[in-house]
Formats: sequence, C-alpha cells, structure tokens
Amino acid sequence: MATTENTTQNIRVKKNRGTSLILIAGLCMLLFGEVYFGYRFHQLSVEQKHIKEDYSLSNNITFGIFSVDRWGEKISAVVDRRVQGFKLTAKQKTEMRKEVEKELHGLVNKAVSEVTKPQKSLGGKLKKLAFKSFVDVDELHAQVPSFAKTIVAKITSPTSLKRLKGIATSKVDELEAQTYDSTDTTITTVEHNIYQKYHVANAKAFDQLVNARLATIKKASFQSALGMLGCVAIALMLWLFLRKKVQLHVPLFIMSLLFAAILLAVGVTSPIIEVDARIQTLEFALLGDKIAFTNQVLFFQSKSILGIIGTLIEQPKPDAVLVGVLLLIFVVVLPLLRIVARGVHVSCGHLFGSQKALRFLAFDLGKWDMADVMVVGIGMTYIGLNGILKSQLSGLNMQNDTLKTVTANNSALQLGFWVFVTYVVYTIVLSYILKRIDEQNGPC
Repeated sequence: MATTENTTQNIRVKKNRGTSLILIAGLCMLLFGEVYFGYRFHQLSVEQKHIKEDYSLSNNITFGIFSVDRWGEKISAVVDRRVQGFKLTAKQKTEMRKEVEKELHGLVNKAVSEVTKPQKSLGGKLKKLAFKSFVDVDELHAQVPSFAKTIVAKITSPTSLKRLKGIATSKVDELEAQTYDSTDTTITTVEHNIYQKYHVANAKAFDQLVNARLATIKKASFQSALGMLGCVAIALMLWLFLRKKVQLHVPLFIMSLLFAAILLAVGVTSPIIEVDARIQTLEFALLGDKIAFTNQVLFFQSKSILGIIGTLIEQPKPDAVLVGVLLLIFVVVLPLLRIVARGVHVSCGHLFGSQKALRFLAFDLGKWDMADVMVVGIGMTYIGLNGILKSQLSGLNMQNDTLKTVTANNSALQLGFWVFVTYVVYTIVLSYILKRIDEQNGPC
C-alpha cells in the first residue's frame, strides 16, 4: 500500500515537474518575444529622436529667420527677379518722353536767360549780340520733342536696358556682400554634413526622406509596442488559467518578474516626452513678391527618464544634481531592487535566517518606489508645458497685408511613456499576486 502511494506521489511530482518545465519553456518564448520587441522598440525610438534632432538642427530658427545671410539671399533673389523682369510699357515711355521734354525746355530757357542777361564785359556783349543774331529760341523749343524722342528711344533700347539691369544687379550683390552675420559658413557646413549623412542633395529631398522615414518608424514602433505588451498580457492571462495550480505559482511569478524588468528597462531608456515648438510658416511681402520661411524650429527636445536624470546630474547647480540622484534612486534603483527582492522572497526566502529585511524589500519598499509618482509627474509636466507653449505660440500668430505667421506646437507624449505606465500597472498587479501567494503558502 505504501509502495503504491509512493509511486503515485512520484508520478505526481514528475507530472508537476513536467508541467513546470513546459510552463517555463512557454514563458521563456514569451520573454524572448518581449525582449525582441522591446529592443526593436527602443532602437526605433532612438532613431526617431536622432532624425528629429538632425531635422531641428537643419531647420533651426537661428539658421533661418534669425540669419541675416538668409534674409539677404531671399531679398536679393526678389530684387534680381524684379530687375531682370523690368520692362517699360508704351504709357511709361510716353510719360518719360514728356518728362525729358520738360527738362529740355527748362535747360533751353535757362541757357537763354544766362546768355541774354546784361553783360558788362566786351566779350559778354559780343556773345549776347551773336546769340540774338543767329539763334532762334522758338526753333530750339520746336526741336525739343524730336530730341526727347531720340533720347527715350536710346535709353529704352535692349542694349541700354541690359546695361542698366547689370548695374542694378551688381549694386544689389555689392550690398548683399556688405550685409552678413557670419552664419552662412556654419549653415553650409551643417547642411552639408546632414545631407551627406542621409545621402540627399538638397533641403527638399531631405524633408521628403525625413517625413517618409518618420512615418515608417511610427508604424513600426507601434507594432513593436503592441508585440511587447501582447507578450506581457499573455503572461498575465496565464495567472487566470493557473490560479488553482498552486505548485506552478512560484515559477510563474519568477518569470513574471522578468517581464516586469524588461518593461522597466525599455520604459526608462526610451523617449517619453517630446517638446517641439516651431514657426510653421512666415511670409513677408516685398515688391509684390513673397519671402517665405517654413518649418522654423524654435525649440526641440526629446527625453527619456534616464535622459532627464542625466541632464539634471550634469547641471552645475547642487539642487539639480540632488533631484537627479533622487530620481535615479526612487525611479530606477528601488524598482529594480524590489523586483530582485520579490524573486528571492518567493523562490528561496527560506534560505535566509531572518526574513525581516527581505520582506521589507519585497513588500514595504513600495512606499519608497516612486515610479507611479513619476507617471503623474510626467503627465502634469506635459500638460503644463503644452499649455505654456500654446499660449506663447498663439501670440506669434498674425496676418496682415505684409506679414503672415503660423506657429505649430508638435509636443507630445511618446510611446515610451505608455510602456512605463504599463510597467507601473503591471507591478501593481504583481504586488497583489505576491500577497496572495504569501497568504496561501507562507514564507517559502
């Protein structure tokens, strides 16, 4: 009888071990899937950040609206078009001829008055006598229209107009060369390096490439995030199916902690918030033409939680460094410590003589884990920044006959933030499960 019971017990143990191995193998596959999707999501997020940083540098307002060189180029182009396209109409030629006639009549009258005024010297009197004897003033005035017509024809000939356009263009170029702010060399260097990096020839091709690439990254990032969260969701669903299989709770909980660690790693290293303020369009009317600047980036920052912590620690101010260190401890270090402590408590807590410290880390440390507070802080920060940017940018929007500006606030919470939120929610669920395991089995 005892032998039969032992055999049955051995069979049951082997069956449980087999079930545990199958469960662990399945969870390992899910964990591998989460790691793959998480790594891909992180890489895509970083790539998106770098592309947007390059784009914001290439389209920075310092190299556009605030650059005298850029204004000089655009104004010079407008003036050149006006000069090269300059033509006189028949009405304008008629008005010019009338003005020339008026000036010629004035010159004749001035010359006659100068010669016919009273003369004191003998030479002057002889000149006055000769003028009155041989010059007919009315005849001079009669010839003025023909002279004016000849002068206007000469001035408006294609050769003369070409010469005049050349003089005007050279003067504009000379003025442009004298008006500069030394940004042209920097702009050229930045654009050359960025265009070379992305293998494009000009700004238009760069914009098209960036828009296409960002659209692809957005779609792929969303798919990777869904894949990662799908693996976590399946792992949680297993608890529903195996809630009565007490013997499987320990390996399932250990694997669940690994899922949480991956979520935490991806959540703190991927960009969580993006601040993007820009002047979408600035149009300025000049000589009937429009000078336009588009997508002028006023400010751009994309930060992860670790990026925010690093920025604070790098600051020269002690209070900023202190805040950075506290965030590192309460948002990154303590959550990792909790995960390790929970795993140790569930799997091999019985190996420790006194479990007070271990139970404190596994259960009571949650009071000091500020991951959930970080979620609220990020949300409030985004709401505050978004409101400030909208308020400030709206004051730059204007439209009248000569000037039109349109601003854009593209700030947004990134997918990394929602991954971190998922980690916080997931750890809350694990805390509940841990308490149930501890109540059912007692210290392991």
